Amino acid sequence: MTQHNRAKFQPSGKIQFGIFFQGVNSGTIWKAPESGSQTDFESFRRIAQTAERGLFAAFFLGEGLRLREHLGRPHALDVAGRPDAQTMLAALASVTSNIGLVATQNTTYNDPADLAHRLASLDLLSGGRAAWNVVTTDNAWTGANFRRGGYLDHADRYVHAEAFVETAKRIWDSWEDGAVSSSVTADSWAGPGHARRVHHSGQHYSVDVTPRLPRSAQYRPVLFQAGDSPEGRDFAARQADVIFSAHPKFDDAVEFRADIVSRSLAAGRGANDVQIMPASEFILAATYEEAREKKEWVRSLQIGPQQAVAYLEQFWGRELSAYDPDGPLPEIDPVVEETSETRGSGFHGAKARQLAEQWRAEAKEKGLSIRQFVSSRTSRVDSTFTGSYAAVADTLAEYARVGAVDGFNISPWLIPTGLDDIVNHLVPELQERGVYPTEYVGSTLRENLGLATPVRSEPLVPVQL
Repeated sequence: MTQHNRAKFQPSGKIQFGIFFQGVNSGTIWKAPESGSQTDFESFRRIAQTAERGLFAAFFLGEGLRLREHLGRPHALDVAGRPDAQTMLAALASVTSNIGLVATQNTTYNDPADLAHRLASLDLLSGGRAAWNVVTTDNAWTGANFRRGGYLDHADRYVHAEAFVETAKRIWDSWEDGAVSSSVTADSWAGPGHARRVHHSGQHYSVDVTPRLPRSAQYRPVLFQAGDSPEGRDFAARQADVIFSAHPKFDDAVEFRADIVSRSLAAGRGANDVQIMPASEFILAATYEEAREKKEWVRSLQIGPQQAVAYLEQFWGRELSAYDPDGPLPEIDPVVEETSETRGSGFHGAKARQLAEQWRAEAKEKGLSIRQFVSSRTSRVDSTFTGSYAAVADTLAEYARVGAVDGFNISPWLIPTGLDDIVNHLVPELQERGVYPTEYVGSTLRENLGLATPVRSEPLVPVQL
């Protein structure tokens, strides 16, 4: 591709799907008779094989380094159960053949050489299907689970993460092409100088390692990233292959694409080098009326009376069980000025008293009860596609036509059957419209995403971990 073409974004006209198995969350229904285990391997196997039957590009596991708390105790209404990502993905590699395996792993509480080795192991064992979703954490509450505590300043989280990723890339790049002999008559299993030693000395790490594993079939793991701050977007534009975004609405997605293309070009990359797959929820049926009824059922189980009151308690910082979920919002004020990280990322840093005043006024103006108000705030309006299979397929085809996204990372609201409607009905509709794969094009995740083979990473400036 010429330099001019690399600078011009070209829509592929296609979309792909991934599945985001969240683990700890409040959106997965656990009260329905159809609800399965969040920890049994059978649930993971069933949904991963369903996704692969639907030609999904990737199976994506979230990470939780500490259970979310509610009024100083583990939140009893959350679904909880995140087995170690790389352990689970290695097990899934043995019962799948093509789907990518994405592990969310934190740069703050891992070591570059160790994590790079473990991800390379997964990549080799899966035949080149591994990916790393790069995340950062800086708060001392999470850090209390680790020897180093919350040592990282918030402003430095992406500086640290970028140095970490660059070091991991150097480790993956250290083995030469053809380092391992393919002939039984060769004098040695690996040629002289087959692996370069990687040295690094920084603020938090000193690395002096000769990597132990050769490259996988896809060269090195694919990199995902989900930060949405300006710093996070710049980091993704420089380092990521795929962005797990928070912008699924059409106009917002188009705007986000334009922003990432601009940042990618500024970072010296091509306009199409970074793919985008926003988080999404799908509630589908044969007709819109049926889908709307299903959505009401889903929401009633996601936000029941207990969940509605508990949601407000997260901001009020006090027990509100005496309040009727079908009555007005509490007239008493929160006992905290600002919510802490113990309540989870979705609640952290909120100005509690100011919000309470705004919410009471809004609920009164709209005539909403506690449950109705909370449902309106947590209904994933921006990320939910609701409708008939054909209508939603038409909508997604328009996304593909303009290149608003490269695909969608789907959070199923039911485990392990939450993808069945999508695979059995939506995927065929999309294939009929020519916007969804009809087969896996290769054996590696990089091939199936249409990503180029990486250029060997050489740091232009010294990295500081």
